[in-house]
Amino acid sequence: MDNITAGADLFFVLMGAILVFAMHAGFAFLEVGTVRHKNQVNALVKILVDFAMSTIAYFFIGYYLAYGTHFFADASVLTGAAGGETFEAQGLTLVRFFFLVTFAAAIPAIISGGIAERARFWPQLIATFLLVSLFYPFFEGMIWNGNYGFQDWMKASFGAEFHDFAGSVVVHAVGGWIALAAVILLGTRLGRYNEKGRLIGIPPSSIPWLALGSWLLCVGWFGFNVMTAGSLKDASGLVAINSLMAMTGGIIAALIAGRNDPGFVHNGALAGLVAVCAGSDIMHPLGSLATGAIAGALFTYMFEYCQNKLKVDDVLGVWPLHGLCGVWGGIAAGIFGLTSLGGLGGVTFMSQLVGSLLGAAYALMAGLIVYGVLKVTLGIRLSKEEEMKGADLAIHKIGANPEQELAGSR
Repeated sequence: MDNITAGADLFFVLMGAILVFAMHAGFAFLEVGTVRHKNQVNALVKILVDFAMSTIAYFFIGYYLAYGTHFFADASVLTGAAGGETFEAQGLTLVRFFFLVTFAAAIPAIISGGIAERARFWPQLIATFLLVSLFYPFFEGMIWNGNYGFQDWMKASFGAEFHDFAGSVVVHAVGGWIALAAVILLGTRLGRYNEKGRLIGIPPSSIPWLALGSWLLCVGWFGFNVMTAGSLKDASGLVAINSLMAMTGGIIAALIAGRNDPGFVHNGALAGLVAVCAGSDIMHPLGSLATGAIAGALFTYMFEYCQNKLKVDDVLGVWPLHGLCGVWGGIAAGIFGLTSLGGLGGVTFMSQLVGSLLGAAYALMAGLIVYGVLKVTLGIRLSKEEEMKGADLAIHKIGANPEQELAGSR
C-alpha cells in the first residue's frame, strides 16, 4: 500500500508539473499575440530559454536555499531506494522539484511580458539566473518552508501565519513587482508617447495568438492551484471550484469594465486566477467569485491608468495583472477566508495585509537591485537601431515568417 500511495502521489504531482509547464506556452503565446510582428520570435525564444535557465538556477542553488535539500547524491538516494528521510520513495521528491521549478520559472516569464520589444537578450538571462537562484527562493522559503522565523513572527504579531496556498504573492506579486522595476529602468518603447507625452496606440499583432495564450494559461492553472496540495489525500475540490469561480468573475468584470475589448476579456480571466491562488483552499465559492471580479476590474482600470497617466510602458500589463492582482489576492484571503464570510478560517486580515505588502516591497527592491546593477554594468536595452529593426532580426537573425519575408524582399 505504501508503494501504491507513493506512486499515486508521484503521478498526481507529475501531472500538476506538466500542466504548469504547459502554462509557459501560454505565457509565450500571450506575448506573441500582444507584441508587434517584428518581436514575435523573440517572445517565443525568450520564454523557452528562460525556463531552461530557471531550471539550472533552481536545481543548483534555488531549491537548496528555499528547502535545504540538494541533489548532489547517488541516484539510489535521490529516488529514495537507499532509505533516509530527505528523499521520498520512487523519486517523489524529484517530481516535487519539477513542480516547484515550474513555479520559479514563472517569475522571468511574467517579467518577459513587461519588458518586451526593447530588452537585451543575454542580460535578461543573467537576471533570470540571479532571480531564480537567489531572490525568489529566499522569499519562497520564508513563506512556504517557514525559514528565518518569518511565519512564527507573523503568527505572534497578527494571530496567524501568512497564508498563500498557491502563490498569489509568492509567485505572481513577486514577479509583477520585479517586472515594474525592470520596466521603469528600461524606459518606454520608441514611439510609445509623442513629444507632448500623449500615448500612441500600438495594437496587438494577433488576437487569436493572444487568446490562445490565455486559454493555455487558464487550463494549466487548475494544475497550478489544485495540485499544490502535493498529494491525493490532500487534494480538494474546493480549490478547483474556487479557481473556476474566480476566473469567471474576472472575465465578466473585465468584459464590462473593458467595454468588450478582447484583450481585457482574456486577461481578465488571468487576473481572477492570479487573485484566487492565495485563498483558493479556504474561501467559499462566492468569495472567490467576488475576488476574481474585483481583480478583473482592477486589472482593466490599472492597465489604462499605468499606460496613460503613469507613463509606464508595461507591454502586457504584468504589473497590474500579476503585481496588483497578486497583492489583492493575498489580502482577499484575509477577507473571504474568514469563517464569518463562509470561509474555513485560519487567517487574519492583518496577517494577509502585512504579508502581501511586504512581499511586494521585497520584490520591488529585488528588481531594482538586479536590473539596476545590470543597467550600469552591461546595459539592459537594445540600441535605437536594433529596437526599430525589431528583436527578431536584431537578436535571432530571423523573422516569424521567414519564407514569406524572403519572398517579399526579392
